[in-house]
Amino acid sequence: MKLREAMEGLYDVLIIGGGLSGLSAAHFMHKHIPEANLCILEKSTRSGGAVKSFKMEGFQGEWGPHGFLDNTRESQELLHDTGLYEEAQRAPLGDFYRYVCHHGKITRLPQSLKTVLQTPLVSMSGKLRVFADLWKKPKSEDQTIGEWVAYRFGKELLPLVDAAVSGSFAGDYTRLSIDAVMPGVRQLEKDSGSLLRGLIRKKKASRTKEKLGRLPSMLNFPEGMEKLIAVLTEGERIEYDTLVQSINKNEHWEVQTDKGRLSAKDIIVAVPVNQALQLLSPIKIPPVSCIPVAKIINVVLGFTNSAKVPYGFGYLAPEREHRFTLGTMFTSHMFPDRAPDGHVLIEALVGGRRHPERLELSDKELIEQVYADISQLIEMPEPPVFTHVLRPDHAIPQLEMDHPKLLKWRRRVEDENPGLHICGFGWDGIGMNDMIRSASKTVLAVKAGGARGVDEAKVKPVYF
Repeated sequence: MKLREAMEGLYDVLIIGGGLSGLSAAHFMHKHIPEANLCILEKSTRSGGAVKSFKMEGFQGEWGPHGFLDNTRESQELLHDTGLYEEAQRAPLGDFYRYVCHHGKITRLPQSLKTVLQTPLVSMSGKLRVFADLWKKPKSEDQTIGEWVAYRFGKELLPLVDAAVSGSFAGDYTRLSIDAVMPGVRQLEKDSGSLLRGLIRKKKASRTKEKLGRLPSMLNFPEGMEKLIAVLTEGERIEYDTLVQSINKNEHWEVQTDKGRLSAKDIIVAVPVNQALQLLSPIKIPPVSCIPVAKIINVVLGFTNSAKVPYGFGYLAPEREHRFTLGTMFTSHMFPDRAPDGHVLIEALVGGRRHPERLELSDKELIEQVYADISQLIEMPEPPVFTHVLRPDHAIPQLEMDHPKLLKWRRRVEDENPGLHICGFGWDGIGMNDMIRSASKTVLAVKAGGARGVDEAKVKPVYF
């Protein structure tokens, strides 16, 4: 059914946004409310948003996310529902090393208690300082991630925190909010009086429920992450190249697009935070008009096997190391068939919250500087045989100090406007698991006829 033919009809649900959040919401709608008549409105000519795979001359990488961990129930449910669970490729974190740039060398991150005690990344006094957390009373006020870590565990851990934040948000740990990024960790800290004490109690409570010590696996697909989007798109009613201009409530919710007006009993706004704020501000003025974002460039480099790329996922570089790249992924180690036989693929990330000026460099300059940077850390007897620069249109929302206020504002908007539901990139996190889980909760709210339920904030482990 074309949009013009449907203008006089009434949908049960209109989903604004055909990215991962919108497609996941549609999937869970079909599962939990199969009788619902729904349509997805997407402003671009393709679905999937930031999830997009890259293939050229036998090399395969990603424009956006390179995978997601298999440790979230809603994502695993979606994979089983779609038949993608068995097809998924798995790179277990327990089998692959992760590295951090430390004093000009890439150093393996510890993955066991023994290696934690032996790692040169933190001095013995720094390791002992971590246990001061047991006596540090939680602060009630929000803090930046950097302030929180320094208070609870000591400043010596900050370079590692910097690397982790760069790897996930391409962000700045001196700006990101601990309450927004890790609400479950904060709740556990407040409930137990100490994060370590809370983790110990949680581990004891789960001892009979789950296998201890298991690290999750990173998931991708033989055809790349875009395979997930292709499967979720199948059979959906999606109106592409359709810009939503405004939404308002009369008898039903009305959505004005550049092609006409549509009506629905419920609306799911499943677009990134800043797009949502533009649409929703006429309904209720938000505490901020927009949030900061970080853009990155992916420099794809193919080498012959003469390059001595260490076994593992890749490395991250704290700001204090003064590297040009935020970090690199050893893509052809992570998943099979990402490079032709006899070759390896490295994807290097540039830019981020701290260095937007690097986004303005030419492709030639980017390739030269990335190669010069990583060749100081990895033995590369020969220059790359393949190069390509990916400049994604999408940016990564930064959950900084205003974000908790935005989340409270979202709840008030949903409470005051029955039938309006808000999810999307950046509201409840930036990972694929975050978006799938938020979409599932949103659909359950639609089914229940109210706002999203309040559940226990999850304690998300930090994986580099």
